[in-house]
Amino acid sequence: MSFESLNLNAAIAQAVAAAGYTEPTAVQAQSIPDAILGRDLMVSAPTGTGKTAAFVLPSLQRLCSGPAKPGHGPRVLVLTPTRELALQVTSAVSKYSKGMRHVRTGTVLGGMPYPKQRKLLDSPLDILVATPGRLIDFMEQGKVDFSRLELLILDEADRMLDMGFIKPVESIAAATPSNRQTLLFSATLDGGIGQLGRRLLKNPKLIEVAAAKSQHENIEQRLHYVDDGSHKGRLLDHFLRDAGVDQAIVFTATKRGADRLASKLFEEGHAAAALHGDMNQSQRNRTLTKLRSGNVRVLVATDVAARGIDVRSISHVINYDLPKSAEDYVHRIGRTGRAGVNGVAISFAAPEDGWQVRQIERYTGHTISPHVVAGLEPKVIQRSTHKPPSNRFGKGKPSGNGGHAPRGGGNKLGAGGAPGAGAKRWSGAPPAAPGGGRGKPERSYSSFRPR
Repeated sequence: MSFESLNLNAAIAQAVAAAGYTEPTAVQAQSIPDAILGRDLMVSAPTGTGKTAAFVLPSLQRLCSGPAKPGHGPRVLVLTPTRELALQVTSAVSKYSKGMRHVRTGTVLGGMPYPKQRKLLDSPLDILVATPGRLIDFMEQGKVDFSRLELLILDEADRMLDMGFIKPVESIAAATPSNRQTLLFSATLDGGIGQLGRRLLKNPKLIEVAAAKSQHENIEQRLHYVDDGSHKGRLLDHFLRDAGVDQAIVFTATKRGADRLASKLFEEGHAAAALHGDMNQSQRNRTLTKLRSGNVRVLVATDVAARGIDVRSISHVINYDLPKSAEDYVHRIGRTGRAGVNGVAISFAAPEDGWQVRQIERYTGHTISPHVVAGLEPKVIQRSTHKPPSNRFGKGKPSGNGGHAPRGGGNKLGAGGAPGAGAKRWSGAPPAAPGGGRGKPERSYSSFRPR
């Protein structure tokens, strides 16, 4: 299938061609025609398969067809879980609408000044991209007009569930017209996501493509067992001084841990900077700009802050602290190996973390081979097998599929890897994050709290 066969508006098709894309990815080919026809959709696919374009292109097509109702409110609303994803979606809208006339797009998110965003909401809008917390703030102030809304899009719905944003999302949806079209995009449609879809969508079509199991074929995954924090620090310094590292993202479990490690690396001579949820949007934007320009070689980040980062020069991802869940592992390593280039993902684990490593392996269907650096071998001998403690997972059985993989790449619009079979994962609650820094965990929203 080619993009021409999707019968997109000429201006949109021209923008897609100018971006170098000739054929839609699987999720785009299956979603765009039904979305243009006005159907509600529940779409399951990892990031990296082109989900952003799968809803941005139909949104722009809708703006080209038929006159809009009078008023200032948006015709299309896109909800994303993080600021980085909101900015990424806004950038995609700008890219594919450059040939269209008068497409007015706005972004409302936390960490930015209220007055500027308040002025934006007082102006006529076509597409509004927002994070739920900040949008709820403006709704409570009576600053949001949804009377013209025709299309509601929930991007990375599973991540919004993980972050506790479902109540705000439902409150926002309840304030929109009942005859709206709704598109839900997620890495998985299991559990709470399926229930959310049944509450918010009308007779949706289910589309499931490209599970996480077959992703990251161009990423070499390594495991290094460590004795203690000192051993871990020496290994990290060893890897970062390798000339083969163009740029690296080092993941920590806490925000304070990210700050401390970034400062330590900077003192050791590395061009390092931290990125986490306690930084305001201007600080985060400056850090990402430095990363993209090459002025920052090592980015020390937490999971929430790193969501949506698409920098193709990232050659290495290092899990300084193992992630809280196997799904987060898939998302983390997807920051490297983008656009078809090769990448390396290195994970540090203490001897007692073997069960956590097995959890990741079961989820991804990939065995992570232990490696040793000469002169930095672990003193504690690693046991050959580790079973996850039964009390960590409740009574659930391995089930489900899905996960997070990178956005971007190839000659397909946003493709990050080949489709494949589903991957197993444990259905119970994920275990607590392993010890790294002593700081508080990256902020999540277990209950609705406007910000």
